[in-house]
Amino acid sequence: MSKQIYFDHAATTSVLPEVREAMQPYLTEKYGNMSTAYELGEEARSAVSHAREVIAHCIDARPEEIFFTSGGSESDNWAIKSIAGEYKSEGKHIITSAIEHHAVLNSCAYLEQLGYEVTYLEVDEKGLVSMEELEQAITPETTLITVMYGNNEIGTIEPVHEIGRIARYRKIPFHTDAVQAVGQIPISVRREPIDLMSASAHKFHGPKGVGFLYVHEGVKIPSFIHGGAQEKGKRAGTENVPGIVGMAEALRIAVLQMKRNRAREIRLRNYFMDRLLREFEQVRINGHPYQRLPGNINISFGGVDATSLLTLLQEDGICASAGSACSTGQTRISHVIEAIRVPDEYAVGTIRFTLGRENTRQEVDQTIRSLKKNLTILREDEAI
Repeated sequence: MSKQIYFDHAATTSVLPEVREAMQPYLTEKYGNMSTAYELGEEARSAVSHAREVIAHCIDARPEEIFFTSGGSESDNWAIKSIAGEYKSEGKHIITSAIEHHAVLNSCAYLEQLGYEVTYLEVDEKGLVSMEELEQAITPETTLITVMYGNNEIGTIEPVHEIGRIARYRKIPFHTDAVQAVGQIPISVRREPIDLMSASAHKFHGPKGVGFLYVHEGVKIPSFIHGGAQEKGKRAGTENVPGIVGMAEALRIAVLQMKRNRAREIRLRNYFMDRLLREFEQVRINGHPYQRLPGNINISFGGVDATSLLTLLQEDGICASAGSACSTGQTRISHVIEAIRVPDEYAVGTIRFTLGRENTRQEVDQTIRSLKKNLTILREDEAI
């Protein structure tokens, strides 16, 4: 197998050397539990306090508005279930979109079992929610709007500012799953009317198993995990000090280098997309043409199966992912691809390339050659 080419940064990213270095002392000599009173505990408390300040600065928040979690899924669950419970006396209606991550969709489905009503906004063929449909969906019973910042499959960036403006005017809490956006595009929770926001460290070159939930000052949110007094009594459990330190360092670097890295990824993405559209037949790019996450390319190839194509790409050392999931030997089209109404003959051939800071034009060229070879093989087999 040739040298590995990693084009799946939306799934996870490598931990930067600087991040590993920042974490190392808190895995070894500074291993204290921050709930203890002696010096080891104070070192841990100081490190977590500093990390909270760094993360808050990176998203233009206040340190007291940052709550540490185990990642994006926990943050989504906490925001949605807790807000729903806190405001249920005012109403039990939630608005979300049809293309959310399953951490959001399954949280909403759980609440439906408890008697809540959920409106799932449709999106257009570019993956955007309609502000008109959002306003029409709001009722006197609506107590939460949750719409993601950037879609994990097709990369479309939603009109978060407009959604938040509507929510704030109607005095409805607004949550956004920003797992794919934090560290990738500039975000200011002061300039944008966001009440709650989820993030996960391993999407921006931090460690796995740690994330945060931003909660705007004044938003009432109850405890999600009960036990000790950690996170101001809102989220019990011994703090993951090395992970929190690593997340803060990773986000600091991501924001510091964002302008350069973002411009570079967009140039490389556009080069990749241009070659795909010019040199291949039966292809379509999914998602918004320019209002999309920097490194995202979601493409559907007509007449092929994504699982088979990904297997052949893997044999050539290329890591990508499917826009569809394999279930009991059958290709199942993802809910996002269904929602944007990709024709069936293309939908089953949907794959996602997500570029990162280390990818090169040479890797794109090599991937183009691999695609040409393997698409020919698959289409010839299909024709037999």
